[in-house]
Amino acid sequence: MAVEDDIQFERDGHIARVWFNRPHKRNCITVPMLHRLDEIITEIEGDDEIRAVVVRGRGNTFSSGFDLDSLQSDFIGSSTAMDVAVVSAKVCDRFYNMSKPSVAVLEGYVTAGGFEVMISCDFAIADDAALIGDFHIRRALFGGAGPIYRLPRMIGIRKTKELMLTGKLLTGQEAAAFDLVNTSAPADQLDATVEEFVSHLTDKSPFQMKLTKMAVDRGLDADIASLMVLEHLAVGVTLNSDDAAEGVSAFLEKRDPKWTGR
Repeated sequence: MAVEDDIQFERDGHIARVWFNRPHKRNCITVPMLHRLDEIITEIEGDDEIRAVVVRGRGNTFSSGFDLDSLQSDFIGSSTAMDVAVVSAKVCDRFYNMSKPSVAVLEGYVTAGGFEVMISCDFAIADDAALIGDFHIRRALFGGAGPIYRLPRMIGIRKTKELMLTGKLLTGQEAAAFDLVNTSAPADQLDATVEEFVSHLTDKSPFQMKLTKMAVDRGLDADIASLMVLEHLAVGVTLNSDDAAEGVSAFLEKRDPKWTGR
């Protein structure tokens, strides 16, 4: 099967839909799939029509992590052992820093490498019955694409240790209470919940979405004085944008705005 079949990319109006498509292996991830995801990110960033990204798995499961057959044959005990972490971290970081907001839709198993992709997305919406967790420690492995720096910023250090040191799995409902996902829904309501959530992203100014996301992403990475400078600059850039002028005019004229993304 070609890697284009293992990870699929669809354009749906203003939405990019990315699918993991190895349901026979619970959508386990391989290095070629990571390289293809990297290419997809570049395509998404270069497409001005795309305003949001939805990441999901075929066969009602998100991803149970890196393909352990590949890990055993290609990386464990090898001089290339660190390569898998390097490529995984690079691609997940590119995903996290995309200019367009991303939403992970969680069903079935969301563990190990799949969990790392999920925490690299801006938002996550889970099936109530999904099983979500870092999981690496159960196989005496260590996650190489974000848990030690993404998770504490999301849920705090104690909850991070609870997930990483026990390997426990949370249901979608438990993950929502854990502040790990934005919301959960019963399986028969999941699609509608996702589409309603995404609709609040695709109707906004693409210019302002990019600027706001970039600034918020840096919000925990600098001191307050530096962030205030960033904030001042963001306001200055905003007030010189076409979309800000359009947003104000549309409000005063009681009409829907027409965004240009500039």
